[in-house]
Amino acid sequence: MKRIINTSNAPAAIGPYSQAVEANGTLYISGQLPVNPLVGKIEATDISAQAEQVFANIKAILTEAGYEFSDVVKSTVFLSDIANFAGMNEVYKKYYATDCPARSAFAVKDLPLGALVEIETIAVK
Repeated sequence: MKRIINTSNAPAAIGPYSQAVEANGTLYISGQLPVNPLVGKIEATDISAQAEQVFANIKAILTEAGYEFSDVVKSTVFLSDIANFAGMNEVYKKYYATDCPARSAFAVKDLPLGALVEIETIAVK
């Protein structure tokens, strides 16, 4: 059985997808952009601030679904420029200091809305 997760504390989907779907004790969070859900747009211009907003959005979805960062088992990080890897990583390690999830991180040609970073997340109870 699957459960669709939706919260107004994270940005609304900008296409035909759900913020997250839970199935059999696993939560699949769609890629989160650094969109401030209060204004519906990207406000931050540097990688650190954009990564902080992405993690705020992930936290809102985790919370809505009854999960925590400690439940995260896999992250996929998309960067518009691999030169932003170190800046993203500085923020990332604040949320995953111990027992870190598996992770992939790579540069892509472009991200929606001109974002510098997008992160998708999988968590398990």
